[in-house]
Amino acid sequence: MKIAVTGKGGVGKTTLSALLSHLFASEGKKVIAVDADPDANLASALGVSRADAAGIRPIADIAELIEERMGTKPGSMGGMFKLNPKVDDLPEGLGYKFNGITLLIMGKSKAASSGCYCPENVLLRRLLKHLVVERDEVVIVDMEAGIEHLTRGTAGSVDAFIVVVEPGQRSMQTAGVVQKMAEQLGVRRVFVVANKVRGDEDVEFIRQGIGDMELIGRISFNHDVMEADIKGASPFNFSPSTVEEVRAIKASIEKTLGS
Repeated sequence: MKIAVTGKGGVGKTTLSALLSHLFASEGKKVIAVDADPDANLASALGVSRADAAGIRPIADIAELIEERMGTKPGSMGGMFKLNPKVDDLPEGLGYKFNGITLLIMGKSKAASSGCYCPENVLLRRLLKHLVVERDEVVIVDMEAGIEHLTRGTAGSVDAFIVVVEPGQRSMQTAGVVQKMAEQLGVRRVFVVANKVRGDEDVEFIRQGIGDMELIGRISFNHDVMEADIKGASPFNFSPSTVEEVRAIKASIEKTLGS
């Protein structure tokens, strides 16, 4: 199962990514959790301590690795560098192991949306394609509010593309933009998860706002999730009711995809 999660900043996509990672890992599956959002928070949501998280080097920041694999220094524009670098050893070599999950932090390369054809961006794209297309583990990708850094070949291999939305017009607008981008990249299905809902009225508002996208589940507004964030803890250990809601979302995805 390869799952990409996106949405407007602050809607809870990182929380969903973390809970899905823990749920798959609790079943004994090998899980690779990828933090592909430049505003990296997945480590904290997984429950990695602040001290340990500070010690995880984002891949885009490892200059010696980029130079070794790409044949040129980070930040180089133009010139010649490898277009198909070796990446298959990076999850084991650079991943942070935590409760059956291997966490990879991509880091703040120049955004793919800027069209940067620089070595660090090419390396990250190649790694993401390797994880989604060529690996047999469960891969959960926590993305920024868009999918520009997915190539056509990678996006088409994602099993479930999830847009997390909350009750609000801006969140609906982001979901619509993501849907159009997904269609252009050949994503087969786009699911929507309604988060921070306070009742059926919020769910209906979201249902009306997402048009023909498929609403796959809902997560209630829960103070325990906020408390976990304040404490730097994972909602997986702090909010059992939220965990059960995400478990139901996971089951719906698997049923819909025939897994």
